[in-house]
Amino acid sequence: MADIVRAHEADLVCASDRTPSLLERRVLRDIARCRTAALGGHVEKCDRCSHIRVSYNSCRNRHCPKCQGSAREKWLSERAGELLPVQYFHVVFTIPHEVAAISLQNRKAIYSILFETSAKTVRQVAADPRHLGAEVGFLSVLHTWGQNLEHHPHVHLIVPGGGLSKDRDTWIPARDGFFLSVKVLARLFRGKFLAALKRLHRTGKLHLGGDLASLENPEKFREFMMSLYEKEWFVYSKPPFGGPEHVLKYLSRYTHRVAISNSRIVSFEDGEVSFLWKDYAHGCKRRIMTLSAVEFLRRFLTHVLPPGFVRIRHYGFLSNRHRSGMIELCRKLLDVKEGSSPTKSAESSTSTDRAEVDPPCPVCKSGRMLLVMTLAEGEELPEHLHVARVDTS
Repeated sequence: MADIVRAHEADLVCASDRTPSLLERRVLRDIARCRTAALGGHVEKCDRCSHIRVSYNSCRNRHCPKCQGSAREKWLSERAGELLPVQYFHVVFTIPHEVAAISLQNRKAIYSILFETSAKTVRQVAADPRHLGAEVGFLSVLHTWGQNLEHHPHVHLIVPGGGLSKDRDTWIPARDGFFLSVKVLARLFRGKFLAALKRLHRTGKLHLGGDLASLENPEKFREFMMSLYEKEWFVYSKPPFGGPEHVLKYLSRYTHRVAISNSRIVSFEDGEVSFLWKDYAHGCKRRIMTLSAVEFLRRFLTHVLPPGFVRIRHYGFLSNRHRSGMIELCRKLLDVKEGSSPTKSAESSTSTDRAEVDPPCPVCKSGRMLLVMTLAEGEELPEHLHVARVDTS
C-alpha cells in the first residue's frame, strides 16, 4: 500500500475530480512514511551473537494497514474479561446504495444516524415481551467498504444471546440459535433511519451537492424518501458463534480492519493494482480485481473517517458508563464462579507488555535483543551499521 501511495499520490491529486482533503492527504502521507526512517526508530543488538535489528516507528494512523496489530491486541485484552458464557450473535445493518451516496457528502451525520438507529432498533425489539423481553447489550463496529472497495456503509453488532429482565434480577436467554426476527428489525430500522434523515433535511443540515443537488428541492426529496420507504431494507443475522472464545477470535480480525490489507494486494505494476475480493453475488468466489492506481487510491480515500469519529461503540448494559458493574451483575445472574472466565487464557496471553521485556534474538534464539541506539525522525543509520547484518523488520 505504501508503495502505491508513494508512486501515485501526485497523479491522484492531478487526475481526481475532487482534490483530497487535508485529512486524506495526511492519511496518505502517514501510510507512505510508516515504518521508514522518516518517522525515526531504534536499533537493537543481540547480547550473544551481535545480530542487529533496526525497527522503524509506526505512523499509528487508524487507516494504515500496518498499524492495526498493536491497537487490536490492547483492545482485545480489555474485552476478554467482559465476555459472558452464553451464545453470541452477529447482526449486520446496512443502508441502501441511494443513502450511501448521500453519506459520502455527510459522513459524520449519516454514520452517526446508522449507529444510533440500529442500536435503538435492537434495544426496542429486544425489550418487547413478544420477542425477547429483555434489556440487551452489544458492541457495534462501523465498516464503510465492500470487498471491491466501493462505499458501502454498514454496522456489525456482536450481541450476547439474552439480556436482563426489567427489574434486573433475572437473566433472560435467547432461544437456541435464534436472536430476533430480521424482518421486524429491518422494518423498524428503516422507519427510524428515514425519520432521522428527514429531520436532517428539514433543519438544513444535509449537504446535497453535485448529482444530488436536485434533492434540495422539498418535493424532489419527498419523492426520494417515498422510494426508500417502498424498498425492503436488509438486516442480516449470521448463525451464532460457537462460544465466547470464538467471539474473541472473530473480534481479533474484525474490529480493527481497514478498507484493504496488504495481504489482499496481489500485484502493483504499470500503474495498475490487482487485489483479491470475494464475489458475494456468486457464491463468495474469490476473484481478482484490477484498477488503475489512481482509482484504487480514490476508492481507498472514501473510507477515511471524519476526525475523532468513534467506529467501535457499546450499547445497552455494555455501554461504557455502566459496563463493569453490569458485567458483574450478568455474571452473577448466570451463576459464573469468580475466576472461571472462559477467556482467561486469552486475556493473559494478550496482556503482556512487550516493551517491559527484552525480546529473544530471532537468529541465535538464546540471546536477548538490547536497545543500543534511538534514531530521530529522518536520521540515517550510522555507516558501521550498513556493513553489518541488519534486519529492518
